[in-house]
Amino acid sequence: MSEVQLPPKPSDMFDRDREWAELTAFAADGNDGARLGIVSGRRRQGKSYLLQSLAEAAGGFYHVAVPASAAESLRLLGAAVGRFTGADVPPRPADWAQALDLLFGLAAERPLPVVLDEFPYLVHNAPDLSSRLHAALSIRAGRPRFLLCGSSASYMGGLAAGGCDLNLVVHGFGYREAADFWGIRDPRLAVLVHAVVGGTPAYRREFVDDDVPKGPADFDDWVCRTLLNPARRIHGDPLWLLASQPDLQDRAMYHSVLAAVATGHHTAGTIADTVGHRTTDVTHPLTALTRCGLLTATPDAFRVHRTVYRIAEPLILFHHAVVRPGGTALTWQRSRTVFLDKVVAPHFAQLCREWAVQYADPATFGGTPTSATVGTLPDHVVDVVVRGGDTLLSVGAADWHAPMGVPHLDRLHDVLRALSAHGVDTSHARPACYGASGFTPELQAAADRGEVVLVDLPRLYEGS
Repeated sequence: MSEVQLPPKPSDMFDRDREWAELTAFAADGNDGARLGIVSGRRRQGKSYLLQSLAEAAGGFYHVAVPASAAESLRLLGAAVGRFTGADVPPRPADWAQALDLLFGLAAERPLPVVLDEFPYLVHNAPDLSSRLHAALSIRAGRPRFLLCGSSASYMGGLAAGGCDLNLVVHGFGYREAADFWGIRDPRLAVLVHAVVGGTPAYRREFVDDDVPKGPADFDDWVCRTLLNPARRIHGDPLWLLASQPDLQDRAMYHSVLAAVATGHHTAGTIADTVGHRTTDVTHPLTALTRCGLLTATPDAFRVHRTVYRIAEPLILFHHAVVRPGGTALTWQRSRTVFLDKVVAPHFAQLCREWAVQYADPATFGGTPTSATVGTLPDHVVDVVVRGGDTLLSVGAADWHAPMGVPHLDRLHDVLRALSAHGVDTSHARPACYGASGFTPELQAAADRGEVVLVDLPRLYEGS
C-alpha cells in the first residue's frame, strides 16, 4: 500500500479544516480497489469549491453535470475526460457502461479522485447509474476515489445509505466563524448580518460582491443595496433555492407554509390554521421541507408530542417575513420592525441555544450541555432549555430589544416552580438571561450573587 502525498489546504480557503482533512484522507487512500464518497449539503455552502480544490491539488478529475438529455450528458462527460487526458479526439461513450470504463481507466495507475458534481443531473436520464456504479466498485480494476456530490438531501442521503466509504455533509459556517468570514468585529452587527445570510459562504463573495456593512450604522443601507435590490443576485436566490428542490411540487403551498413559519407559527396546528388547511393537509409539505433541509423540526422541551418547526436558511426566512409581504428598499423603514421582531429576535434566541451547546463551559450550568431547545408551558415560552443528558441544567429567556431585569428572572423562577409542580427535577436548573441589550444593575447584582447566568453579546461571540 502506498500513500499519496497531497498539498496542504489552499491558502485562500477559509476554515473547512475538518472537511479538507476528510477529503484528502479519502483521496490519498493507497489501498487497492475503488472507493466511493458522498458529498452533500444545502446549496451555496461551498461543496463545489472544496471538490474543485481537491481535484486540482491531487491532479484529479472533476466534472460538473448540467441538466441535459442522456446523449448530451454522455457527450459532455466524454469531452471532460478528453480535456483531462489531453486526447486529440475526445471519447464519445455510447452508454454509461462505456462512460464508467473511461472513468475507471483514469485511475488505472494510481489512486485518483474522480469527482462527479451535481450527480443527480446525471441520474435523471439514467436512473440505474448509481446501482451500476455500486456494482462496478467491487469488480472493476483501477483505483478511482469516486466523489459524488449533490444538494438534494433526500437523494444523496439515500445514495449514502446504499453504502459508501465517506459520507461528508458540508454545512454553513457557525455563527462565530461567519463573523470572522465577513470580517465583522461588532457582535451586534454580526447577529444582524447572520440573521439574513447565515453561515452561507457564497453570499459574501458571489452574491454581494464583497459588500460588507461598514458598521452598525451602515446595516440598513446595506440591506437596501443588497437584499432588497432586484439587481443583485442575492435578491432572487430564496425563490431559486425553493424552485431547485425536485421533491417540492406544490410551490404555492410550500411558500404559504414557509410564510406561516416566518411570521411566528411553529407547530403543525398553527401553521395549518394560518394557511387555511387542516393539520393533515400540511403534514406532507412540512415533511418535504424538513427532508430537503429548508425546515428544522425539533421536539418541544416540555411537551413530548409537540414538534417545533423553524426555517433553516436565514435568507428564506428574511424573504418570507419581509420581502414577500411587500418589503422593498423604499419601504424598508416600515418593514424594519417586522424584521427585528420576526427575524432578528428569534434568530438571536437560536444563537443562544447554539452557544449553550457549543461554547458554554460545563461550569456555567453545572454540567455539560447536550441539547438546547425551546420549551412551552401553558403560561410560558422558554427560549433556551438546556439539558445534560436527562438532567435539566437551565431555563433561559432571550431578549433582543431591551435590557433585561429582575422581572425576567422572576418569570424564570415561575417556570421552575411550574415544572417542579409537574414532577420535573429542577434541583440542578440554573436560570439564565441572554440579553442583546444588556442587563439592569439589579439583575447584574443577582448574577454576582450566583442567582442567574447572564450572557451578553460579547460573551455570545467570545466567551464561555
